[in-house]
Amino acid sequence: MQVVAGGQSLTAALEPKLRGLDNAKDKAFVQAICYGVCRFYHELEFILNGLLDKPLKDKEASVKMLLLIGLYQLKCMRVKPHAAVSETVSAVGRQAWAKGLVNAVLRKYQREQEAHDARVQADPAAGFSHPAWLVGMLEKDWPEQAGQCLSENNKPPPMTLRVNARNHSRPAYLQLLAEAGIQAEPAAYSPEAVMLATPMPVELLPGFSQGWVSVQDTAAQLAAGLLQVQPGHRVLDVCAAPGGKAAHILESQADAALVAVDIDAARLQKVADNLQRLALTAHLITGDAAKPETWWDGNPFDRILLDAPCSALGVIRRHPDIKLLRRPDDIEALAVEQSALLSAVWPLLKPGGLLLYATCSVLKRENEKRIQDFLQNQPDAMEQRIEADWGVACCYGRQIFTGDSAMDGFYYARLVKQ
Repeated sequence: MQVVAGGQSLTAALEPKLRGLDNAKDKAFVQAICYGVCRFYHELEFILNGLLDKPLKDKEASVKMLLLIGLYQLKCMRVKPHAAVSETVSAVGRQAWAKGLVNAVLRKYQREQEAHDARVQADPAAGFSHPAWLVGMLEKDWPEQAGQCLSENNKPPPMTLRVNARNHSRPAYLQLLAEAGIQAEPAAYSPEAVMLATPMPVELLPGFSQGWVSVQDTAAQLAAGLLQVQPGHRVLDVCAAPGGKAAHILESQADAALVAVDIDAARLQKVADNLQRLALTAHLITGDAAKPETWWDGNPFDRILLDAPCSALGVIRRHPDIKLLRRPDDIEALAVEQSALLSAVWPLLKPGGLLLYATCSVLKRENEKRIQDFLQNQPDAMEQRIEADWGVACCYGRQIFTGDSAMDGFYYARLVKQ
């Protein structure tokens, strides 16, 4: 309800609810249902509409959510069908009419499941379980890869780690995992990346509290290498929270002087917490990256990482509520903000310096189109092509599609100041 009707993120809505549960199995079950219903909301809603004689009213939204929860259990979980129906009916409370409706609808689905599931495939939005506008945008931008992105968005994500090279080599940490009975393997493209066979609480990872390892998708780990930071370089990380890329830069090049800027003080505290756990040091500034005159000391930077605010459509598998919260108009607003940030931080870069533009989006409007527009209007900027065996080369920059070598969807472009 808080996500669908209130516009709250799933993480924010779920966290206090999970804190109120003492049993670990109960927590896992509730989390699985909430993530699952968000992940398959459009498909479940389509099925529900075919089961109802008439649409539910807005004031009956809580009943609709319970019906979707019941359908998800029947369709996607290993819950015994009679238990899924009876528990969902019990959750209705004292509303007799609603109990009867929930019971009737769920039992009707049990009887007619094959027919209702087959109907889904005739509707693209329901079949992919994404909003129709998003299906359309992806198919327009990437007709060959759209199906992969949409399908991968509906799969649980892997848990990938970044080994802190200051403490252990990747082979050494893999050995520590093996000794702890944790199955894992090296991940492609990042020399510090390790992929777990099964996600687990970070507290169970060897040396997590000592900073031996962090959780970070492989695609995000590429940033540190692409920046090509050298000893003594001044590095600016704007929109830095929660700090994974900043930490990786410092792990890779301890002699760099890094400034991390974020507009949100609470999120910047997460950067501080991460750096403290890893025994790393950076200068943290709460400030608006679009207004550097309010925080910049005038000393230019050798490297700038602009991890731009974006639609986050490349990480939907980690945050399925994005499909419910994001709107088509958001893309244009974000494109305007991305262009403004590029223009604002470019003067902070030294001649000969390098700026890395990154998003976790798969839309051209946020990615190569932003770089194209910037290069057309910034005569002292030129692209430095990324030669790599990951992702695909775009007119400008390089795009990773969700699921490529188990990675999140990501985009990178490198710009050099002449």
